Amino acid sequence: MSFSVVKAVKSTHRHPLNKLFHLIGLSLYFFAFFIFISFFIGNHDQSPMFGLALWLTAINLFIVGHMIEDNVRAMTVIILFKYVRSKLDENGFNRRLIHVSN
Repeated sequence: MSFSVVKAVKSTHRHPLNKLFHLIGLSLYFFAFFIFISFFIGNHDQSPMFGLALWLTAINLFIVGHMIEDNVRAMTVIILFKYVRSKLDENGFNRRLIHVSN
């Protein structure tokens, strides 16, 4: 069975509040990333702790959004893991791994 990342993401982000939390969370996520990078290359005075706080807030917004939809197990990390596993299955990697271990 084939696994489509686009279909999985669309089907797990239907609630408007989840979409809003993800929009805000993504903005905070990328801003936190910008703060970390600029701090470590010396272009910014902002504390990396502020970036960490923004990053943790973004992660919490993602989790709350998925809790609203009652699909926390369908978060991006899990979806990507399932995608990689399905691709490995398609290429017979898991069968070879099992065969070697017997």
